[in-house]
Amino acid sequence: MSTWLWVAIAIAVAVLFSGALISLRVIADVACGYKAKVLCTAIFGSGRDLDPQHADEISADSYWLLRPFRAVVDRERAAVTASFLGTRTHTAIHRPGFGATLIYSRLRSHEAAAPARPERSVAMGRNPRSSVSNARPSSHPAVQRIVDQAFDEPNRARLRRTHAVLVVHDGEIIAERYARGVGIDTPLPGWSMAKSVLNALVGLLVADGRLTLDQRDLLPAWRSPDPRGAIALEDLLRMRSGLRFAEAYGNPWSDVLHMLFNCPDAAGYAASRPLDTAPGRVWSYASGTSNILSAIVRRTVGDADYPSWPKRALFDRIGMPSAVLEPDASGTFVCSSFMLATARDWARYGQLWADGGRANGTEVLSADWIRFSTTPSRESTDGRYGAHWWLKLNPEIGGNDPATAAIAPDAFFAIGHEGQTLTIIPSHRLVIVRLGASIYIDAWNHAAFIAALQEALR
Repeated sequence: MSTWLWVAIAIAVAVLFSGALISLRVIADVACGYKAKVLCTAIFGSGRDLDPQHADEISADSYWLLRPFRAVVDRERAAVTASFLGTRTHTAIHRPGFGATLIYSRLRSHEAAAPARPERSVAMGRNPRSSVSNARPSSHPAVQRIVDQAFDEPNRARLRRTHAVLVVHDGEIIAERYARGVGIDTPLPGWSMAKSVLNALVGLLVADGRLTLDQRDLLPAWRSPDPRGAIALEDLLRMRSGLRFAEAYGNPWSDVLHMLFNCPDAAGYAASRPLDTAPGRVWSYASGTSNILSAIVRRTVGDADYPSWPKRALFDRIGMPSAVLEPDASGTFVCSSFMLATARDWARYGQLWADGGRANGTEVLSADWIRFSTTPSRESTDGRYGAHWWLKLNPEIGGNDPATAAIAPDAFFAIGHEGQTLTIIPSHRLVIVRLGASIYIDAWNHAAFIAALQEALR
């Protein structure tokens, strides 16, 4: 064999080895970031007593791959550090009022500007700024039975792990239940339910004339002659930006996992992606799109007001004292995925939409914004998506179940990772919250659950 052939083989082996090493590093980085962030949110944000090595959220079912990654909880610093064989370390810290953030170097704008953490009320009753009142446990026993059944485990191989369910009818909590270790004062992550809250924040700025739906050249990096300057605000809201972005949670090299768990600036990363198609033509669900919107909100509000603006502009007005948006290391709220609130406060947000944008007798969101947000995007399959709201259920949570035919046609949904759901059905005066850790997402059939609740209230 010639010397050149041996050299070529040696180079090929080196390339393959280095490529495999890089791939393993990416997997380790994402896994460490995920474990540190999820545990920090659960332990310090939700106040849950979890085993950092064996908690379901980082070890059960398909998460068995995370088991070799060691997590260390520092309660004095309110921090969680995850590592693999002592390398590829990621640390998440918790700050009052801002929740958990993965840190990479020094935190910026929010570091000295965190507001005091909102007080939690154990027995909230009728919040004077809320349209949701206390439960009357015996008023709807049939509904309570359905809620109780949501905590059953009919398939031990695919556990639901329901943490909280709450049903509001005519503005009153008529049924609720919580899993062990979770209660009415426990803030829980909604994951992509946060996208619906981002919708409201954008809507407030549109109502104030500070943003417009047809506005373009939204970011300095996109300005002419960059073709991304043609992306309109409405394109982002309706998930039709045309930007290349892989929303694949089963692929450790995907854009969404890198953005959320291995990147200090989520919006910056998403905004750097090139166009795959012309803006406004193809619907593609992408968490990166939401974080670009979040950065636009930050630019519009200004860094001085931004840290406390969501609380003042939205949460305080509708009575959501437990709500916390979590920022990345750049200081921008990760509105694609990272928000916590109690089940009752998630319901209060849903009630705002059920009441046509009104809370406490005042208009928070206009009826026009409600209509716009719940109007199907023609580019989405079967018109299943509006403007950062789902209008139909996807197959993995029962969207193909015959029960979907029974769900009222005006229902719309905020849906998050592991089966988080906020359901609003204006015609039935219903708001329904379900929070949990359905790692196998198809363990939770949301269509059957909603259809059963509607039937019980008929």
